[in-house]
Amino acid sequence: MTTHIGLVGSGNITQTHARAARAIPGVQLSAIFGTNPQSVTRLATEHQAKPYTDLSAFLAHKPLDLVILGTPSGLHAEQGIVAAQHGLHVLTEKPIDVSTKKADALIAAADKANVKLAVIFQDRLKPNIQRLKHWLDRGFLGKPLLVDARVKWYRSPDYYSSSRWRGTFALDGGGALINQAIHTVDLLLWLLGDVLRVQARTATVLHKIEAEDTAAATLEFASGAVGTLLATTAAYPGYPRRLEITGTEGTVILEHDRIVAADLRNPPPDFTGITNGDTNQSASSAAVTDISGHKAILEDFLHAIANNTQPICNGREGRRSLALVESIYHCAQHEPR
Repeated sequence: MTTHIGLVGSGNITQTHARAARAIPGVQLSAIFGTNPQSVTRLATEHQAKPYTDLSAFLAHKPLDLVILGTPSGLHAEQGIVAAQHGLHVLTEKPIDVSTKKADALIAAADKANVKLAVIFQDRLKPNIQRLKHWLDRGFLGKPLLVDARVKWYRSPDYYSSSRWRGTFALDGGGALINQAIHTVDLLLWLLGDVLRVQARTATVLHKIEAEDTAAATLEFASGAVGTLLATTAAYPGYPRRLEITGTEGTVILEHDRIVAADLRNPPPDFTGITNGDTNQSASSAAVTDISGHKAILEDFLHAIANNTQPICNGREGRRSLALVESIYHCAQHEPR
């Protein structure tokens, strides 16, 4: 049975969504909506879909089973709610939106319409990160004690100046933390559990944007572990994301989504044969050149729809990272300087 997909947006990330969808057997791209007629037509022609510049007409397209949102973050809830009201399943780019209030409205709409809702946090499905999750869940690191997460990336001035929404509070929700580092925030929560307390500072040290291009936070997890999170788009030329987790039984270090060090007192059975992970995307690049992560997330979402199960990151899971980002921003704004 063919699953018909509609894409919302016509930028670079929607091109990734299109390529990922077309790589899956039994999936057909039916329609693409965007506000730029030229880019929508170009994308639709390339992928044999029908172009739309009117959202209502797009949502009424038949047949259509689900939509993938690749629009500015501050539009996700608004567009997702309307799609859910049309009986369409909703898969949205990260973050779920720019405020938990809007995220809650989207979650409620999906529940009311009895459609699936998921957020694209593809890192959860990367092989080495899946392996680390397994090790943590099985206790091979012991009790988590300390975590250090670093997202020291670089975005050129043109990355912001060429966009009307990047680095804005209304449509991006903030800067480096909510856009670039949100994947890492999601991983911290998925791997280590809830955060109870935060201290934070944000600053705009390089770019001419209204939001932050640099953020630093200390985190206290419900488990008792403590951690640091550093996020920036000002670290020329850009470096691989690094995540170090230390527990009572050892330390594991992820760099560029591959395990580069694993020093454990009692290594797990699958300790050998660690793969090199994802090395296709430059830390300084804003474009997603490797579609494997998005393809895996879409396959997981299609499986959840077919079997009436929960996707790996449903709406409520996707809300958790946004809630923590909100807490960090609030702390940075209200603590004494």
